[in-house]
Parts: sequence; C-alpha cells; structure tokens
Amino acid sequence: MTWLVTGAGGMLGTDLLARLRGGAVAPKRGELDVTDASAVREALRRHRPAAVLNCAAWTAVDDAETREDEALAVNGTAVAALAEGCAEIGAALVHLSTDYVFAGTGTEPYPEDHPTDPVNAYGRTKLAGERAVLAYERGYVVRTAWLYGAHGPNFVQAMVRLAAERETVDVVDDQTGQPTWTGDLADRVAALAARAASGAAPPGIYHGTSAGRTTWYGLAREVFTLLGLDPGRVRPTTSDRFVRPAARPAFSVLGHARWAEAGLEPMRDWREALHAAWPCLQVPAQGGSPGGSPP
Repeated sequence: MTWLVTGAGGMLGTDLLARLRGGAVAPKRGELDVTDASAVREALRRHRPAAVLNCAAWTAVDDAETREDEALAVNGTAVAALAEGCAEIGAALVHLSTDYVFAGTGTEPYPEDHPTDPVNAYGRTKLAGERAVLAYERGYVVRTAWLYGAHGPNFVQAMVRLAAERETVDVVDDQTGQPTWTGDLADRVAALAARAASGAAPPGIYHGTSAGRTTWYGLAREVFTLLGLDPGRVRPTTSDRFVRPAARPAFSVLGHARWAEAGLEPMRDWREALHAAWPCLQVPAQGGSPGGSPP
C-alpha cells in the first residue's frame, strides 16, 4: 500500500514512518503546506494513497490563546481540506487528536463517545479538526496525550536534563493522565491505518494512550528511578505554582474500549512502556550528561 504521512518530521511521525509497511510518501513542510487546500488535493491525486495519516498540527498550546485563527487554520481548516481530498480519491483518513477536547473534570476514564468540552483555544481548534474527519465516512480520529519519544522535546527528556542540573525538581501532582510512548502509539496507528485502508476497522474515534494512570509527579519519579537516582529528589507541587496562558485539563485519562472493534489490543501500561522505551531515549543509565532534546 501507499501511505501519505503529514507531519512526518515530528516525534510521532518519525516513529510512524519506521513502522509503515509499503511505500510511504512523507512530504516535508516546505514541500507540502497543509493549509494550502489546492496543494493538498494535488498531492493526493498524484500519489493516490490508500490512507492519509495526519500528524501535522499546531501544538503550541499557550500561543493558541492569542493566535487561535492561526491554530485553527492548521488544526481545523486544513484537516477539513484533507478530508475532502481523501473523499475525492476514496482514501481513508487517520487523524491524530488530543485529550484537550475534554474539560478534564472527570474522575473515570473518558470513553470515546463522551461529550467534548475543551477549556482552551488549542482544544477548540483540535475539536474542529475532529468534526471534519468524522463527517467523512472513512474518517478515523486517534486521540492521544502526554507523548514522549526519542525524536522530539518532551517531558521525559526534560526530567533527565533537570536531574543532571538540579538537586531537587518541583513537579505538579494535581494533573492525572497516561504517559504514552510514541513507539507504542506508532505501532497502533500503523495497524489501524492498515485495517482502515482495507475496510476492516470501523471509522470513528479511538483513544491512543497507554493503560493505567499517573501524575506528572509520578512520571518524574519513575524517570529518576530509571536514572538510578533517588526519586525523593522530585517534590510534589500544584498547578497554581506554574501559571500558564492556557488552562490544562486536570484529568486526562482516556478509555480504550473501541480498539476491540478494530480487532486490535489497547496499549500496555504506561510504566511498562516507559521501561521498554528507555534504551531508545538516548539517556544514561546513571546521572551524567543526559541526551535527547531539551524541552
């Protein structure tokens, strides 16, 4: 099969390209502007992929508060154009979305059909993209959250760096979610795309996060443990100590029931995944100079 992957240079896109079987077309940002509807349609007509995997997104959450129109152009309007282009050639569209479409006031995992209620501009723009995809009969939305991996700035790499720079680190303990390795997510998205292309998976919403739950504080402690350091050096604090322009959902735990309908298993527990990912993260087994990209 031929795949077209947008946003392939990012943390998830890089892992995804390594897992797709068949020919993958992965235009760089300078080669395909996803906000140019005519260019998108031309690329789809030229390559005629079996499925489009859309990893392109405006991800600057705080900046979206004052630049919502620009964020919407990428996260909403461009996605609608992708969906229209896919409809013209009959390709499946697998679109990556976010937990930020929920208010984050829950206490139990959000099922895929839970009502959405974003609390910030970024969430609103991503929800617009979701709606465009779901209006297409071969549209798939994969919501994810708390991503880390080897190919981009992320929280795990930040904690590795701070462990080498500071004696103690204050990390919020009042936001709960599911740390998710991009390697595991790429495996699942690639499998879903293959089934979507062949008509073996029902379209709709899937939640692409690891099983289990923790807080940012709990994740940071696990990183320190893997570094061979005292996790007591991580100190819990609250979100009001780190005021940011965009509100963050306090509870971002997603349910995974829908994967069974596609004949696929949900992802493993977040702690098991982090241990499996560790050798890929370019981090040392003991203190020393951390590798990877800074946040």
